[in-house]
Amino acid sequence: MEQKKNFFARYKMFTFFLIMAIILILVSIFAPVVTGGVDPTKGSLADAIQPPSAEHIFGTDKMGRDIFARVIYGSRISLVASFSVVGLSFVIGMVLGIIAGYFRGIVDAVIMRIADMMVAFPGLVLAMAVAGIMGASIRNAVIAISIVTWPKYARLARSLVLKIRDRDYVSAAIVTGSKTMYMLTRYMLPNALPTLVITAATDIGSLMLELAGLSFLGFGAVSPSPEWGLMLSEGRAYMQKAPWLMVFPGLAIFVTVVIFNMLGDGLRDILDPRSNE
Repeated sequence: MEQKKNFFARYKMFTFFLIMAIILILVSIFAPVVTGGVDPTKGSLADAIQPPSAEHIFGTDKMGRDIFARVIYGSRISLVASFSVVGLSFVIGMVLGIIAGYFRGIVDAVIMRIADMMVAFPGLVLAMAVAGIMGASIRNAVIAISIVTWPKYARLARSLVLKIRDRDYVSAAIVTGSKTMYMLTRYMLPNALPTLVITAATDIGSLMLELAGLSFLGFGAVSPSPEWGLMLSEGRAYMQKAPWLMVFPGLAIFVTVVIFNMLGDGLRDILDPRSNE
C-alpha cells in the first residue's frame, strides 16, 4: 500500500489525468444516467435551435435534439472508435514490424515497401479516399485510419527489434535451438512493447481528431449519430445564429484530446528509463 502511495505521489500528473480519463470513460458508460434518460437522436421541431437553458443546458440543434445528451453519448462513439483505431494499428504494426526486423531479407523488404507506399501519401487524404470508397460510417472511418496508421508502428517495432537482433545473447539462444516463436515472444516483443505502448497512448488524442475530421468532412459518422465531428459539421451553418451547436462539441473534443495527450506524456515518464535517471 505504501508503494502505491509513493507511486501516485511521484507521478502526480499521470495520476491526475488517469483519474480524469476514468471519469470520462465512466460518463460515457453511464450516459443514460448522466443525461437523465434523454434520447440523443430524437427531438422536436418545436424546440429547434433553443439556446442553453434550465431545460436544455447546452441548448438544442436544428432538429430540436438536446445537445447535452448528444455530447455525452458522443463520448461513447469517439472513445470506442479511437481505442479501436489505436488497437488495430498497434497490433498490426507491432506484429508486422517485429516479423520484419527479426527475419529481415525478403520478408523485411516486402513489409517495409508496403509501409513505404502507405506513408508516401498524406495520411488524412488517404484515409478520406479509403473511407470514400468503402462508404461513410464510423466503422469504415476506423478501418480507413487504421490502414494509414499501422506503418508508423511497424517501422518503430522493426527499428527496436533490429537493435537487439544481433546481440550475443540472442545469437546464443538461436544456436542452442530456441524456436522462432520463443525468440519473438521472449526477446523481441518485450524489447519493443514499452515504446510502442507509449506511442499508442500519445496517439489516442490525435487519432480522435482524425476521426472527428473525417466525420466533419462527411466520411465518418452519419446522421443522426451523436458523433462530435458530425455535430460540428451540422452546426457550422448556424455558427453565428447558434454558436452553442459548435462550442460544446468542440469543447468536448478539446478536453478529451488534452486528457489523453497528457496521460500519454505521464505514461512516457513512467515507462521511459531515461525519465528515472
